[in-house]
Amino acid sequence: MNEKKMNEIEKFLIFMSFNEIPNKKQETLLELLEDFDLEHALSNPKMKSVLSSEEMLKLLKNYDPRQLNSTIENMLKCGIAIVTIFSENYPQTLFDLPERPLILYAKGNLSLLKEKCLAVVGTRNPTAYGKLVTERFSKKVAESGVVIVSGLCYGVDAIAHRAALDVGGKTIAVIAGGFNHIYPATNFNLGKEIAEKGLLLSEYPPSFEPKRYTFPKRNRIIAGISAAVLITEAGIRSGTLHTKEYALEYGRDMFAIPGNITSDKSDLPNDLISSGQADGIVSPEQIVKYFGMQSKPIQNKFVGLSFEEQEIVNLLEQGEQNFDFLADNSKIPVNILNSCLTTLEIRGLIRKLPSQMYGLLI
Repeated sequence: MNEKKMNEIEKFLIFMSFNEIPNKKQETLLELLEDFDLEHALSNPKMKSVLSSEEMLKLLKNYDPRQLNSTIENMLKCGIAIVTIFSENYPQTLFDLPERPLILYAKGNLSLLKEKCLAVVGTRNPTAYGKLVTERFSKKVAESGVVIVSGLCYGVDAIAHRAALDVGGKTIAVIAGGFNHIYPATNFNLGKEIAEKGLLLSEYPPSFEPKRYTFPKRNRIIAGISAAVLITEAGIRSGTLHTKEYALEYGRDMFAIPGNITSDKSDLPNDLISSGQADGIVSPEQIVKYFGMQSKPIQNKFVGLSFEEQEIVNLLEQGEQNFDFLADNSKIPVNILNSCLTTLEIRGLIRKLPSQMYGLLI
């Protein structure tokens, strides 16, 4: 390993040992480091005014050059890029933030951090409406070339990532732990696909397990790397509030999709719109225009349909409908209706929802 690379590795060792120290204290520690000599810095009397005894013990425990060096070598072999605030490819969007991460671990295409990014966030338990609008907006915006950013959690996060990938778009997932501890585990394969086709990002080394406090903390990165934030559906006490607060603090533009006033899952977006903190968005084209991009021409997927299939599509264009509604209003015999619905679902034109509800896939 050449001398320049070795010096970089030595710096990374220091940064890696900071991961359980609050960000503001990490910045102060940097000022006390002379030539990145942590052992010398720890003997500095000023350290006692910066770190508590517990934090000092954590730092000493984490700083094991031999073990950390081995960890770094393994990460590089696994294709994990290590980026610090001194790296040329550290994202400029994060550099001047008050609680910037000093180190980032990345798998995938780092150049996405230089592109136009939209954060799409919301509840972990969206309604059928929330799923539909999240998917529709994420697909249309991703098709235009804008990068979709989210947190790889249940619900809105996973839907936004999946929608972007399904149209060949780009997406960045910022996770709350290390790459060896994807949360939730059910999104492991989605995370792997994002690392291959987009970018997986964390401020924690691979072996770090996510903790309760790391989820709201990672939201500052989601807001920080994005030009704007879109909230599709979330309750008034949702964890999405953290992303909203960071976005407003960082001067990011805020968008929200209005929802049913009787649904608590629409309380946060409706409140943000009515209070003037967010612009109400009713069409993905509004966001595409905001980024100065152009919508991809709409391809007519509904070609070659039978008369009965077209009747079903016409009814679903009015909104999601249940089976009985479709049967009563289409006058199609039940056995043929079942067959048509199955065919339309296989072709990817409609989707079946809970309680025998159906909706268009647009």
